[in-house]
Amino acid sequence: EAVKAIQKFSEVPFRSRTQVAKETFVTFHPCGHILGAAFVEVEFFGKKFLFSGDMGRVDHPILVAPDQIPDGQYDAIFTESTYGNREHEDPESGLAEIINETVAKGGSVLIPAFAVDRTEIILTEIKRLMEAGSIPRLPVYADSPMALKALHFYREAIHGDSPEIRDELVSLGPDYEPFDPGTLVELPTVEDSKTINNPSAPCIIISASGMATGGRVVHHLRQMLPNPNHTIVLVGYQAVGTRGRALVDGAREVKMHGEYVPVNARIEQIGSYSVHADANGLVRWLNSASQAPGIAFVVHGEGDAAQALATKIESELSWKTHVPYDGEIFHIG
Repeated sequence: EAVKAIQKFSEVPFRSRTQVAKETFVTFHPCGHILGAAFVEVEFFGKKFLFSGDMGRVDHPILVAPDQIPDGQYDAIFTESTYGNREHEDPESGLAEIINETVAKGGSVLIPAFAVDRTEIILTEIKRLMEAGSIPRLPVYADSPMALKALHFYREAIHGDSPEIRDELVSLGPDYEPFDPGTLVELPTVEDSKTINNPSAPCIIISASGMATGGRVVHHLRQMLPNPNHTIVLVGYQAVGTRGRALVDGAREVKMHGEYVPVNARIEQIGSYSVHADANGLVRWLNSASQAPGIAFVVHGEGDAAQALATKIESELSWKTHVPYDGEIFHIG
């Protein structure tokens, strides 16, 4: 079914109004979250809606800032609220300090990272830190087939002068390698991945999944968590119920592959590498609307985050807002 569905896909240019059904039109606008991501205008039998999707940040190191909201009156705007009750940390995140302290103990750093975009951001940051002399030149392993595929597409976009890529990155020329500090090792196969289980010399491993719910990173966690010399750095949102969230919340053991593994390794979380807009970023983007919508629905966030963002929108923008519950029905007049 998935393969059949993919065969129905067709490319649609950004900012191009496209009819998809009777009296139904969509227009996609870059949202700066990951390569190709968009927020979307939907016109449906005279009604007009806007869906944020996952909204990106204005300071993404690779992608251009999200488009502003097009002029016009929207009957409803639907906004995400993943970080609706938080502000991102200062970009000087402390990653260099964490790496240096771990290496000094003879340990390695494992970074569970989403395969698309987060891996690319972490690699650009590690390259920057190595070139600045802030961290030693360690082996860096990218251990995720999906991440390696995404790296290929990001390189294509950068070297192909894609309009989604920041001009300053494109201006470095077609020979510039944004992700490899000179020590990057790509591990496409399972056998390649096994070579870095329980590393004996300091290195940096970036592996999916970002919340440690599955994938190759689980094998690395199983080997590295019991060792107090190693450090696990969580660089993305950790949903309730995930293994990553358990680690952030201080679990002393986590279950994987049918057994409980003791957590002796150092656990750190750095929020500054998230590519979701924070509460201030979301309100700033919403404020680019030329008119207040009929209503703003706050969705796609845990309850506290969604409610906090709704309150912030009401107080700062004076918009009517609502946090819908599962199964609730609305009539847009």
